[in-house]
Amino acid sequence: MPGLTSDLGETSDVPFSSEVGPVVYPLRHGLKPPIAARFSISWSRGNSLRVSGFQSEADDSEVVRGKVVEVKLGSGDGEIDHSQWRRIAYGSVSPFALLQSRKNSMVAVSKMSAVSSPYDAEWSDYVMEYSREIGFLLGGHKLSLSVGIVDTKTVLKKVEEPTCLKAAWELMVIFYADHKSQAWTPEQLVDWLADYDSLLSGTQPTVHSKLVNFQKELASLQAIEDDDNYWEAISSVLAVGWLDVAVKMLRLHGSYQLNQVGSREIENGLVEAVAVLISKMPRMRLELAPGKLGEYFGTKPDFIKAWEKWRGQISKLDCSAFWVQCDHRQTREGLKNLLQIMLGNANILSSVTCHWMELHVSYLLHIRPFTMGLENMKNLAQKCMQFKPVSCPHKLMTLLLGILGENTEVVLAECSRSFGPWMVVHAAELLAAGNTQAEILLHEERHNLGGISMEELHRLVYAQVLSSHALTWQIGPIYLASCTKQGMALLKILLYKQPMHHNQILLKNIEICRLYELHKVSSKMMKIAGVHHWKHGKKGSGVFWLQQARDEIRLSRIAQQLFDFVGKSISDESFKQWEGLIELLGSESRIAGGLEFLHKYRDFKRSLQQVHDGIATNRAQKAAESLILLMKNPSTPQRFWLPLLYDSLKLLNWQEHPLLNVSQTNLLLNKLQELSIGKAMPFFCLSLLPLNALSSSRLLLFEVVSFSFIVEKLCT
Repeated sequence: MPGLTSDLGETSDVPFSSEVGPVVYPLRHGLKPPIAARFSISWSRGNSLRVSGFQSEADDSEVVRGKVVEVKLGSGDGEIDHSQWRRIAYGSVSPFALLQSRKNSMVAVSKMSAVSSPYDAEWSDYVMEYSREIGFLLGGHKLSLSVGIVDTKTVLKKVEEPTCLKAAWELMVIFYADHKSQAWTPEQLVDWLADYDSLLSGTQPTVHSKLVNFQKELASLQAIEDDDNYWEAISSVLAVGWLDVAVKMLRLHGSYQLNQVGSREIENGLVEAVAVLISKMPRMRLELAPGKLGEYFGTKPDFIKAWEKWRGQISKLDCSAFWVQCDHRQTREGLKNLLQIMLGNANILSSVTCHWMELHVSYLLHIRPFTMGLENMKNLAQKCMQFKPVSCPHKLMTLLLGILGENTEVVLAECSRSFGPWMVVHAAELLAAGNTQAEILLHEERHNLGGISMEELHRLVYAQVLSSHALTWQIGPIYLASCTKQGMALLKILLYKQPMHHNQILLKNIEICRLYELHKVSSKMMKIAGVHHWKHGKKGSGVFWLQQARDEIRLSRIAQQLFDFVGKSISDESFKQWEGLIELLGSESRIAGGLEFLHKYRDFKRSLQQVHDGIATNRAQKAAESLILLMKNPSTPQRFWLPLLYDSLKLLNWQEHPLLNVSQTNLLLNKLQELSIGKAMPFFCLSLLPLNALSSSRLLLFEVVSFSFIVEKLCT
């Protein structure tokens, strides 16, 4: 099982109990008792259950009979709300996608150049850039221990509480991503505890909680140096390396007051000497943050030289004769205690720290500043756990133990259990950065997982979480596309499950298909949308999406339906109703003569309308020519002949002169004769025209042919 070591005995890095008790979730339904034993439970979005409770029958009809609530499953502590989680989810997409793109490019280049591994210095820079972007996204202002505060009675600034997610991410960066600072890992761990020690206060006492409690009492103290809690607080913050806080608290000593400087000169000198020694403490690191005390050294020889000199100054002060002249007992004992802490007295360090992580940091700072490697740090951590055991370890402690134990499975399991799938997916990139063992573990294909790797499994799980919510499903494809085995198949399923009748969602789906070259999926979705719109009365939208999908079969069927409908009722109002759809369909769909005829008929109707509006004779002549072309065209169905002639009665009866010659008129008479014969046929389609339409057209044509014959004779 991922996350569990093979040995679950006393030597296990992570405490594990096989006895898992039932988890109880509160159900805040707001119903008044009695409540009936009728409940309906179903899955909701993500990892939530939808619970419907029904109240017992009551005489009062105004009483609420039931309630539907959602119960979120999981072990989250609620420090990050839903909107913040969505902001993190969307913000992490760009760094993740950029890193994947760079990884693919470097792997391709390494294959071409026969380089064994892409994890070189350039890749480390990419991973660090990725970790910084994610860290900035997680936010969570760190605990401020700055001394630049106007109020002398204030030790800690009131800032926004940090989050466990940011703290866990920083731990992963320190031990896995920041390879250039591995020589200063102990100092980084000291800074990490200074930033996030407040998070551990929820499960056990901490130096931070001790400092907060003392700050509450600070305003009521008259002689602060007489209070034992004052010296205990200074000892604790000095032990864990909060040098600026220790110096500031020392200078709250009563001997610094103007009315007491003269009478307590020796006492004040001792306090100031200890404060100066604290502020000059050597630190093996590249640089110090602004406002932080100490002297930093980037190389080990320089640090050792400064360390020995500084320790010599402490020993010299410890043996000074001025201690005998210090009359204030608490000051003398408190300052002596601080000197012993700086000299690395293990017993005092153990007594002034609250849990094993603080003791671990104090050892790294005051006793073993040259501790290097995870194995040595793990051994030191186990030793500190013996001195400072915890009954209920914080999830950050468990994560740190997994990291120090170099157990990738434990780290992944703890990230998944405590911080969710987002953390696992994005932290996996840090785990595999330069760690061959972790890379093999993450990328190895496993038969028990269906042939996919652990990395792909966690990405699929996270993509499923994103896809289950209406506000985050759009970024699920980014993670599915990075899964080489099953990602694309699940991406297709995700796209097909989206409601195609919403144009915005459909456009988003089409864009996703374009990005991942899923052209067949895009075409099928547009077909689904087109059929849906057509069936629900949105004819234009239906035709548009079917045209985008190039679905000639369905477009031909629609054209046939349209053709049949117009043929049954070819009145002006009916044609206007479908004219826009005919225009949208175009002349590309060709069935039984196609819609090409309808387009010609549309042009004829427009010319005919101009004739009815009193346009000049040349317009009427063009309309007559259009009529003859339609009647000659073999694609013009027989059921349209009579409506065409009936609509053209004004053309046939043109007052100025005949618009048709004898041969054209005979053509029209022949068409009428065929219609008369066709009435007896079973396939004859009766148009919605007056009963005398046929006879009226025939009589008028006879008049036209007679008049045209006379005109032609006169002209010859």
